[in-house]
Amino acid sequence: MKLLPRLAAVTAALALAATGCSGNDTSKSPASGSLKGESVQVSAVWSGEEQARFQKVLDAFAAKTGATVTFSSTGNDIATVLGSKISGGQPPDVAILPQPGLLADLAKKGSLQPVDADTRANVEKNYAPIWKTLGTAADGKLYGVWVKAANKSLVWYQTEKFSQAGVQPPKTWEEFTATLKTLSDAGTPPLAVGGGDGWVLTDWFENVYLRVAGAEKYDKLAKHEIPFTDPTVVETLTLLGQLWGAPNTIPGGPASALQTKFEQSVTQVFGASPKASVVFEGDFVATNIQKETGAKVGTTAKFFDFPSVKGSKPAVVGGGDVAVALKNSKGAHALLQWLATPEAAEVWAKQGGFLSPDKSLSSSVYPDETSRKLGEAIIAAGNDFRFDMSDLAPSAFGGTPGSGEWKILQDFLANPTDVNGTAAKLEAAAAAAYK
Repeated sequence: MKLLPRLAAVTAALALAATGCSGNDTSKSPASGSLKGESVQVSAVWSGEEQARFQKVLDAFAAKTGATVTFSSTGNDIATVLGSKISGGQPPDVAILPQPGLLADLAKKGSLQPVDADTRANVEKNYAPIWKTLGTAADGKLYGVWVKAANKSLVWYQTEKFSQAGVQPPKTWEEFTATLKTLSDAGTPPLAVGGGDGWVLTDWFENVYLRVAGAEKYDKLAKHEIPFTDPTVVETLTLLGQLWGAPNTIPGGPASALQTKFEQSVTQVFGASPKASVVFEGDFVATNIQKETGAKVGTTAKFFDFPSVKGSKPAVVGGGDVAVALKNSKGAHALLQWLATPEAAEVWAKQGGFLSPDKSLSSSVYPDETSRKLGEAIIAAGNDFRFDMSDLAPSAFGGTPGSGEWKILQDFLANPTDVNGTAAKLEAAAAAAYK
């Protein structure tokens, strides 16, 4: 399980958001005082600040319904913790899971309760269809409500370097590579790559692949219904190889990138002694910038959408957290119903550090422009949002340091010309893991 720190058609997003959280919202919500005397237990991986912010969502639910709500953090090994509680006959009423694969596993074991009719109605009203699909198990039943989303289709840049080079945030892959060349010609290798963490390279692959092949083929590759030797994979690797292997693009070249961890790649761009001006990764980069550098998100540190390829429409590779019921209790179903409303999403959105997949939530409730744009990108992607492919894969292939996809892409970064050999290695590893 890969648990990692976690714009595009903004106009379209705003149009979608315009129906946002207001007195006109018709989502079904638990009646006031309807759960007096009921206790609801909730478990999730969250701790610290994230837990404190989610607690306010639970407090609002408790104040509305009269329920007594308790929260427990499982830590990152949520699958093991929940498995023990389930086998002991004492599961929580509701759990928040960090990936759809765990939802599928628990549903297959009969450990989850399908959502009730009111929750289903909220999901169908407030979410793009992809989120309903991600919350549905192999038996065709809807089990999950997506509470939180992550946007992993962003490129962060140092604004001063762009101004000095006279370049603007690019929109297409061709513009992106031309921008990097201009920045390189200005005297500094522009692109920081945290190749020491294999998951960073899988995120690179997934973003380019989604734009090269489209959402339907992305789904097929994620299920290994097409091989990693498919022409779309070869084209994706070719583009990445050309990017990573271009002279004077990565500080110290690919060999140096393989010694660079994700956090270090952010510091290379936004630290006191910058070595580069651009770094790719998700919305969580903002947290690293704020905690580890003197740069200011929204002024000296900004982002643009991952560039389109061959005219691809807005798309987002990301992650998220999904709420499921482990007990067929009144409180469990009421909480899922509540979490599927913009009313609940607004409680967390106002606090920051949160992006919602609920298209009925007005983006105006986010506390700053950066959060608004990040959230709008997820809504703008609509049904072209795709969950991180390596999180959907067997962990032996998509989530193990030093092996599988992580290691193969690190080897490719070291030798970016070995396109066909890399595709063959990916296919061999995937065939063994998916078997």
